[in-house]
Parts: sequence; C-alpha cells; structure tokens
Amino acid sequence: MQVQKTETIDLNGNKKSAFGHIKNWFLSLGPGIITAALVFGPSKMTITSKLGADYGFQLIWIIVIAIFFMVLFTNMGARIGQVADQSLLSLIRNKWGKGSAIIIGLGIFFVATSFQAGNAIGVGISIAEIRGSSPTGWIILFNVIGVLLLFFHGFYKILEKLMIALVALMLFAFTTTLIFISPSATDIIEGFIPAVPTGSLGLVIAFFASCFSIVGAFYQSYLVQERKKSNPLKAADKSGSITGIIMLGIMSAMVMICAAAVLNKQGLQVTNASDMAKALEPLFGKYSSTLFLLGLFGASFSSLIGNATVGGTLLGDAFGFSYQLDSKPVRCFIALVMVFGSIIAITFGKLPLELIVLAQSVTIFLVPFIGIAMYAISNDPKIMGGRVNSKSMKVFGAIGLLILGLLAVSNANELFFQ
Repeated sequence: MQVQKTETIDLNGNKKSAFGHIKNWFLSLGPGIITAALVFGPSKMTITSKLGADYGFQLIWIIVIAIFFMVLFTNMGARIGQVADQSLLSLIRNKWGKGSAIIIGLGIFFVATSFQAGNAIGVGISIAEIRGSSPTGWIILFNVIGVLLLFFHGFYKILEKLMIALVALMLFAFTTTLIFISPSATDIIEGFIPAVPTGSLGLVIAFFASCFSIVGAFYQSYLVQERKKSNPLKAADKSGSITGIIMLGIMSAMVMICAAAVLNKQGLQVTNASDMAKALEPLFGKYSSTLFLLGLFGASFSSLIGNATVGGTLLGDAFGFSYQLDSKPVRCFIALVMVFGSIIAITFGKLPLELIVLAQSVTIFLVPFIGIAMYAISNDPKIMGGRVNSKSMKVFGAIGLLILGLLAVSNANELFFQ
C-alpha cells in the first residue's frame, strides 16, 4: 500500500512545504508586528522595568488588562482598514468635518514627535555605551539611516522585515534571561491579583497610556491598507495583528518579571539604561550590559522608524495629502518627525525618566477622543457593512473607553492637584 503525501497549493498555484507555511505565517504578522514594535520603545521598556524594580510582581495584572483592550481596538482598526477604501482620518473628516481630522492628525503628530526624542536617545545611548563614545554621532547616524530608508522602493516591505528582525532580537534577549533567572511561579501568579501599591498610580497610568496605545490601534487601519496595496492576498488576514499585540504583552511581562526578580529583590532602582541592564546579570554577567543595550537598540530603532511613520502619515492625511507611504509629502513629514526628535535628543543628551513618564501620561488626555472616533466608525453599519462591531465588541469597547476616561481624570488629578 502506497502512502500518498499531501501537498498544499497556494492561490498562485505554488506548492508549499511545512516550512513555507511557517514562513508565510511569520510574514503575515507584518501590521501587528509593526504596531507592537512602535509601541514597545525605550520609554515603554523603561516604565515597565521601573514597575518591576519598584513594585516587584504586584502589577503584572495590568499587562493583561492593557493588552486585552489593545487587541480589541487593534482589531477594530484592522477591520476598518480591510473594509474601507478611504483612510480612517478621511472617514472621520466625512463624518464630523475637516476640523476634527486636523485636530486628531496634529495631536498624533505632536505626540509622535515628543516620543521620538526618547527613541533617538535610546538609539544613541545603546550604541554609544557599547562603543564607549558620545551618543550624539550615533543619534545623527541612525536618524539619517531612518530618513534614507524612506526613499527605498517598497518602503512598507522593508519596514515589515526590519520590525520582525528587531522584535526577534528583543525576544531572544529577554526569553533567555527569563529561563535562566527562573523566577518564583508563586510570585508571578500572585501578580495577576489586581492591586495598586501606594505611590504607583502615576506609573500605572503611564504604562496604560503606552501599552493600550489607541494611536497604535488607530494606525493599524493604515498598515492594513498598505498591506492590501502591496499584497492583496494577505489583506484579509487579521490573525497577524492580534498575534503581534500578544507578543507586545509577552515582551512587557518578560521585562517586568526580569526587573522584579533581579532589581526588586536587590532593592535597586531604575534611573537609567545601565540600571535596567542589571536585570540580565544573573545570566550574562559582565556581558549583560552589552546584550541589554542591543535589546534597547532593537526597541529604540524600531520605534524610531515606526513612531515617525505614524506621526508623518497621519499629519499628511489630516491636511488632505495622500496617506500612502510612497507619497513624497508623507515621507517628508516622516522625516520631519525624525529631525525634530533628534534635535530634542541631542539637546537633552540622555534618557530622562521623568520626561518619559510625563510624556506617556500626557497622551492619556488625547487618546479618549481618538478612541471614541474609532469606536463610532467601527459601529457604523453604513461604513462597515457586515464587519460592524459585534455586541460583545461594543460592550468591551465602551468599557475600554470608560477606563481611558477614568485614567485621564486620575492623571489630571495626579499632575495638577497633588
């Protein structure tokens, strides 16, 4: 009896091996990986490390909550991108007028520019500390590289592959460390029990603002439309978007657990990149700083490109230019974010933790309005047709918006009345 070997044929008529399946699945993560990479920047890594160092395992639960709502709104963004022929800002412009689109586009541009300074500083520090040199030259070099990447043909495909490689680098650094640290399973499980330690509210708000990134979810619709243009056969695949955000949660949990198991146990605080590197010492010893700085470079450079892309694309769309990544005005706006960010980075010359926490917290004032706009568009049957939000999506989406509103009120109280 002869055993027949099954083969899979793709839509182009090509035979696909098991390896081909894995490769295609990995490449399908594109939009989600880009969103995860731009969210998981140096500021996110710093805040997450500080949460673990200051409060141990107590705040692991907030990662689960933040990622749940991030998945929810990223899914909304992906469906809008799949269904609509117009951009999300164009839909907002048609629904509420030109002024609403300009306010959102300008707001996101300024948020992106403020975060870009942290990304540029992270890139500069990560290489400068390895080489024992000044970060200024490295900040300039990698921003120039970032600008040059804009003018390569097929920028979106380059962006996808670059982000996947940098996320893989970060995952390797923290996964290997976590395995060798062997943190207490009991401590980790207890960290899933909701509690807000005294003095942690400001950091909790900053973490939520960075992890539950409405701006990232908003931009997901643009990434899906770019995927539609560059690869229509994969445009309907939304599983990659969800998987990318889950990876964001996994990376956040790894950083927090490493910091809790090493830094908190030793009573060490996080004030700079060298302090964060100590979380890797149990495994890598004197090489821990180098490995951590490589991970920081991956987080910083991925966010340097991704964050500038978000700010530039949405500013261009807000003022009625083409939102496509191959549009010259959009590329100029993206380059503008990089230039502004590098100027601020060179002026500061270091990674100021207080500035990062403040910047992340301030975004919480803007994101409720962006979230409400996304929620309303994805609930509109005239736009979404059969892809309109389900009842459960409507309920949980409303809860997510309520949380953002409560965080904005808490943040206002924290910043101005205490």
